[in-house]
Amino acid sequence: MSHRILLIDDEDDILEFIRYNLVKAGYEVYTASDGAEGLRLAARHRPHLILLDVMMPRMDGIETCRVLRADPTLRQTMVVFLSALGEEHHQIAGFGAGADDYIAKPIKPGLLMSRIRALLKRIDAEQEPALKIDSESHSVLRDGERIVLPRKEFALLALLASAPDRLFSREEIYAAVWGSEVVVGDRTIDVHIRKLRQKIGDGHIVTVKGMGYKYEK
Repeated sequence: MSHRILLIDDEDDILEFIRYNLVKAGYEVYTASDGAEGLRLAARHRPHLILLDVMMPRMDGIETCRVLRADPTLRQTMVVFLSALGEEHHQIAGFGAGADDYIAKPIKPGLLMSRIRALLKRIDAEQEPALKIDSESHSVLRDGERIVLPRKEFALLALLASAPDRLFSREEIYAAVWGSEVVVGDRTIDVHIRKLRQKIGDGHIVTVKGMGYKYEK
């Protein structure tokens, strides 16, 4: 799985330098130049890790971190301050806002990448799949609670979850779940997706407008 990383910093040269190194290492990277833009990207892409500066226009890093921590859909996202404000009281303020770690600038690229790899390994070690799909009983376990699904809803979920992060077109879904011989309405998939989200939560099935759907762990 390619980890998603969001960089939020108002210095373009720093954004581009770090972004270049992260992309080169194989990560999926998004950048924002202030906290407000960062919040929009975080809600859209649900990154695994956010690197966040403290001093920024419009919304500073401390306030941004507090808003991120109040969002239940980002509860598993790791937030790390990367700031030139390395004094103890700044670090205390960062941890008080909900940060998982605080890295002081300047930091050498190799050391920064090493720290990021270690943080992402920690995420992978701590995360358990929120949903477990049981093909025999056509049910899922959500945080230990069994949810029994109708046949088509289960088939749709099983298809999407069979290849996490892969985009399935509407045509693929129709063929796999309903079969090419069956005629169904244009809104059939949307109705089933809506019902699935009501049962398993909004955080797993992602709509890619005009293209289809994908499953994210």
